[in-house]
Amino acid sequence: MNKKAITRIAELALAAVAVLTLTGHAEARNHPNKIILVRPEDLPELARVPGQAMLLHATGDGRTHLYIEQNHGARLAIFDVTDPAHVKEEGSAQVDAHGAFDFVSSLGDYAELVRFRNGQGEAVLNLHKAKVPTLTTIPGLDVQGSTERLGDDGLIAADQPDAQSDANDPNYQVVDLSNPLHPNPVADVKQVLEKITNDETGTTFLLTANGLYLIRRPAVEEEYEIHEYQMEHPG
Repeated sequence: MNKKAITRIAELALAAVAVLTLTGHAEARNHPNKIILVRPEDLPELARVPGQAMLLHATGDGRTHLYIEQNHGARLAIFDVTDPAHVKEEGSAQVDAHGAFDFVSSLGDYAELVRFRNGQGEAVLNLHKAKVPTLTTIPGLDVQGSTERLGDDGLIAADQPDAQSDANDPNYQVVDLSNPLHPNPVADVKQVLEKITNDETGTTFLLTANGLYLIRRPAVEEEYEIHEYQMEHPG
């Protein structure tokens, strides 16, 4: 390579550095702060409509959608927020819920448990089709208090005892989530005095006035047994 070619390469390199420097300075001038507040008027039209609740959902193709409950549960506005600098409106879906609701807990990768406000019951939001979500009410699932996930296997929901009862201990409902789109309430456990969980085996113990209840998770038990075996038989 001759001297002229080397000089030309050096000039191009310096020019590239200069462009990057100028670009960085311009970006700094445009965004001098580390926090950027984007206002509703700078977002797509549906973002300017009041909403009641929100849900972030990551899809299998690397994108992230934001769902906003609007019109007291009748509609979900859908946005692609994968790139925060370029939020895209993906349209809206009519779910025709019978009232406003809150997003309670994820049910696997493509479903979300929602709870209607004012004690109107629960439903499952099906997100298999990200742009066409559907809402299905769950008959028999009556959780009105806090919920706690049991991994991907199920959940337990704490409810308050009957107001006419003298007991102050909460009631629990155990729900099987092996099929997330069709949660199955499997048991009601009344007046739980204490609850503890063994994270290693996934076992939850409920102490009640009638005795001890166990909520077992066989898949976690199996993983624990395999782990213990591998620890005892290295190599």
